[in-house]
Amino acid sequence: MKFRDYYETLGVARSATEAEIKSAYRKLARKYHPDVNKEAGAEEQFKQIGEAYAVLKDTEKRAAYDRFGENWKNGQDFTPPPNWNDGFEYSDSGFGGGHPGYGGGFEGDQSEFFESLFGRGKHRQGGRGGQGSHARQGMNFKGQDHHAKVFIDLADAYNGAKRTIALHMPVQDASGHVSTQERKLDVSIPKGIKAGQNLRLSGQGGPGVGEGPTGDLYLEIEFHPNSTYRVDGKDVYIDIPLAPWEAALGTTVKVPTPAGSTLELKIPAGTVAGKKMRLKGKGIPSAEPGDLYVVPSIALPPADTDAQKEAYQTFEKAFDFNPRTHLKG
Repeated sequence: MKFRDYYETLGVARSATEAEIKSAYRKLARKYHPDVNKEAGAEEQFKQIGEAYAVLKDTEKRAAYDRFGENWKNGQDFTPPPNWNDGFEYSDSGFGGGHPGYGGGFEGDQSEFFESLFGRGKHRQGGRGGQGSHARQGMNFKGQDHHAKVFIDLADAYNGAKRTIALHMPVQDASGHVSTQERKLDVSIPKGIKAGQNLRLSGQGGPGVGEGPTGDLYLEIEFHPNSTYRVDGKDVYIDIPLAPWEAALGTTVKVPTPAGSTLELKIPAGTVAGKKMRLKGKGIPSAEPGDLYVVPSIALPPADTDAQKEAYQTFEKAFDFNPRTHLKG
């Protein structure tokens, strides 16, 4: 996937105001509109201009896009950095549905780059929900709900926790310049929460219209990558390496859990690599808790010394064993 420099596409500086971006778009859209420009490549250029404007005219999309900074060049191979949208706060109207945490698109074809950041769908027309006209009529409405994706440790889902999180909300000043404003919140992480669930913080969203109440904030929960555990819903997996003799003869091993405790697990003789062993109810806790699966692998000790090499040679002579007998050809 190639990076798209939307500022370069519109020919504006990264510090451009909303008015400057709109002016540049209108000029280029007239120049490359397919009804006007019949040159080869004009239609594709017109689509790229529309995509760039769909992002840069929107305060929240632009602030999200700006998180990548100025280091990426147009056409450069690009993959969104892991967890790039961690703590990015956005409103209901700024991003539609579709992509976890973002979503929404624009009227027109979407590039792979656009969809990787903002998902699919049509951009909502009409600005920020159209509440302004109702406010002028003296009507009251609840403020917009806000959303953010936040990452927690797997241990927090096992034990529950109190955490201080930092959120970054896009704002636009009177001159039309976009920036992000940080706010910190103290959050109670309930025991048993799973990845993909939303934690609702009442009254932490956008301000109400008129005398309407403040909207709510929904935190979409994800787990930090963990080198020890893998999570599938409420089930948790851990790889446990075994020495060859442990797998062959059987043993008892201590298995660490995300809760911070350890469990003893009996390894039966003849255990093979990859055969899952279930510890029922030891996954993420809930009314129906998940399971903890132990996945054994075989770890070979090194043969660095003459004595160790001789031990392997003795081992080889003791067995009539070929691990490749199932291969054909």
